Amino acid sequence: MKGVVVAVDVGTVRVGVAASDPHRILASPVETVPAPGHARVLEICAERDAVLVVVGLPTSLAGTSTSASANMARAWVAQLDTDLPVELVDERLTTVSATAALRASGRKADRRLIDQAAAVALLQGFLDRH
Repeated sequence: MKGVVVAVDVGTVRVGVAASDPHRILASPVETVPAPGHARVLEICAERDAVLVVVGLPTSLAGTSTSASANMARAWVAQLDTDLPVELVDERLTTVSATAALRASGRKADRRLIDQAAAVALLQGFLDRH
């Protein structure tokens, strides 16, 4: 299936947002919005004619998603008032890989950029699997 996918990395302070191209090949950062950010995420989906939203689900290395962060992600999805399909996606190590990638590129790893880069890592992993 083709169409833009928007990815969301939910946090208590900020929400990182990334989007794919319509052919679902490449994930790109969009912006970091103040939490909870539902309205802005929906605006981004509308602006980009998104057909799917993926939301990072914090998952332990053992594969469980029963933490407070995982519950927060589920609650965030439950409050997202959209007709678009929404998928919770394992986000293991996305923040770690995003921070490492920013540092490797010589960019200062400030939290806003890390949140966007984590959403990009989440989305690119999703695109590569689908």
